[in-house]
Amino acid sequence: QGYSVDEVHNLTKIDNWFLSKLERISHQRKATKIIGDVHKLSPLQLRTLKCSGFSDKQIGNYCNDTSEMEVRATRLKHNIQPAIKQIDTLAAEFPAMTNYLYCTYNGTEDDVTGSVCSIQEDEQSASYRARSGTLTSITLPEKNIKEQGAMVLGCGAYCIGSSVEFDWCAVSCVRQLRKDGIKAIVVNYNPETVSTDYDESDRLYFEELSLERVLDIYERERAGGIVVSVGGQIPNNLAHPLYMAGCQILGTHPEDINRAEDRNIFSGMLDELQINQPQWSVLSSTETAVQFATDVGYPVLVRPSFVLSGAAMRVAETEAELTNFLGLATEVAADKPVVVTKFILDAKEIEFDAVALNGTILNYAIGEHLENAGVHSGDATVILPAQKLYTATIRLVKKYSAKIAKCLNITGPFNIQFMAKGNQVQVIECNLRASRTFPFVSKTLNSNFISLATRAMCGLKVKPYHISLLDVDYVCVKAPMFSFTRLRGADPMLGVEMASTGEVACFGESEQEAFLNSMLSAGFKMPTRTKCILLSIASEKFRREFHDSVTALLKLGYTLYGTPGTVEYYKRKGIAADAIQTLKKPINSEPLNGEYEDATEYLKDGKIDLLINISDCCTRRDEISSGYLMRRAAVDFGTSLITNVKCAIKFVECLELGLDSPSALDPKHIGDFYKVPMIGYWRKD
Repeated sequence: QGYSVDEVHNLTKIDNWFLSKLERISHQRKATKIIGDVHKLSPLQLRTLKCSGFSDKQIGNYCNDTSEMEVRATRLKHNIQPAIKQIDTLAAEFPAMTNYLYCTYNGTEDDVTGSVCSIQEDEQSASYRARSGTLTSITLPEKNIKEQGAMVLGCGAYCIGSSVEFDWCAVSCVRQLRKDGIKAIVVNYNPETVSTDYDESDRLYFEELSLERVLDIYERERAGGIVVSVGGQIPNNLAHPLYMAGCQILGTHPEDINRAEDRNIFSGMLDELQINQPQWSVLSSTETAVQFATDVGYPVLVRPSFVLSGAAMRVAETEAELTNFLGLATEVAADKPVVVTKFILDAKEIEFDAVALNGTILNYAIGEHLENAGVHSGDATVILPAQKLYTATIRLVKKYSAKIAKCLNITGPFNIQFMAKGNQVQVIECNLRASRTFPFVSKTLNSNFISLATRAMCGLKVKPYHISLLDVDYVCVKAPMFSFTRLRGADPMLGVEMASTGEVACFGESEQEAFLNSMLSAGFKMPTRTKCILLSIASEKFRREFHDSVTALLKLGYTLYGTPGTVEYYKRKGIAADAIQTLKKPINSEPLNGEYEDATEYLKDGKIDLLINISDCCTRRDEISSGYLMRRAAVDFGTSLITNVKCAIKFVECLELGLDSPSALDPKHIGDFYKVPMIGYWRKD
């Protein structure tokens, strides 16, 4: 904007020293735009830009949108490469030997030796032409993984959708590589992770997970291949660009990864395989999307491609919502396809986690969501082994999964999400990478799926685990953990976009025992202080579904309060008029005869132990707003909260079984569950 350093300082109070550095970068950016051609930049100018932190992609953007790979080829032609430096963890008092490495252009020599090669090459070679963008398809030479080692891309920064689950996968992969005598090179930039412990790998690079930086390290290390499928969506999105740049991707072919990630291509593939899926349409314009929604009927689901944790995924109930959500999805997906699908109400969601080799499934696990479809898998309560699936449903899940694995020629870990209503099974999506449930599955079944996948991806001999899901004599339940107390004003409601920041899994001899253990481990507090429970259930469908649970709570001696609509419904259904005390809603709900107190005041005063608030997106606006104020009050004042009818019913089942007594949930070591043999199988561990 033409501001001087002093003017910016007066506005922001940022120290002039820092502002002068930023001004220098700004001048460099403007000068690059004026030159406008990467080939007109001198080697000194290009090196200066790299020393100032400009990426190849940024330089290309400032030079008339030159491709990142063309900038890279020009840079390598001038032999402008980053130096490999070692982080000094001993403050220069002693020689540092720790395995912390990073790349910088502000260095003239490397601190480490070995596996470093010259990148200059014949301009006619396939590898060079791939990186320069003049070759669209390449056949890569086979590399010796044993001799050259493998790079493992980590998960990056912890955030909603990418957390310690993926770091467990990366660490399991690295440990298996080293166990098999394969050099492991880790690239990650999160010091919180175990994968960035200096003794976990042979080479550890604290570096960003970008195409430019991964290529720099890959070429310096002369790695035999790259594992992109154990670090979540960030490295998985790099699979195809790395392949086109001449890198060897271990596991499923990058073209097949693209076929699964691209919603349009994947949906078309399912149609060809005659595999059921919700009705769908790729977004070509807002008008066509609105017409599709009108034809199939609302609600519809907006689904961007190549995203993690359901980013920008929304359920639209009206045309106005659909138009709004399409704009958000298009912005997040950038140039990737956005698909609109029919949203199936009251369907059960099923998780299928597996490892395959050349399109043949080696091992699999089938888990079920307690909540109906519409809650993101990262926020859902997952039960393993599945307890309430029809045999016909399981058979179809296995059949469809085998077809997809064969069609995509999968090698390595993958996850498919299904929905089932009655005996009709439909595919939601397929991820050709480790999912966040892989640690959960591996620990539940005492079989490390990532270790198996690593051997498969490296071309080593694999032996499937002996697993019989029907004979597992215990249950494990994964429950989400949230940080709503730290997010002022956030609505603690679950939906298709992920909101949880962690999870916990617990074993139990029964589904109810494992469920309650997991809830308590996630911070849930039992309603034992006042034994008062507040019910606010928005729709008649959910009120009807929860009717038996209301009766059970009254029999167990709990004091029930309810908002006017909820209380009136249960009175009409035969529950005594004085059994549930009425509290008014916070908005647009004047108390009859002025005698009812405000529900939120009861929550603030600590008179309520548990709020069961079941909202419904189809209800009136004031009902939702009232629900939000009650949910927010529960979070802010430390009251336990349940917002899903299936979870509420399961919790009441636990109370009916007497699991709320102090002696009911006796903690056990995980080994006690593993000791229970699976009938018909014996395995040496």
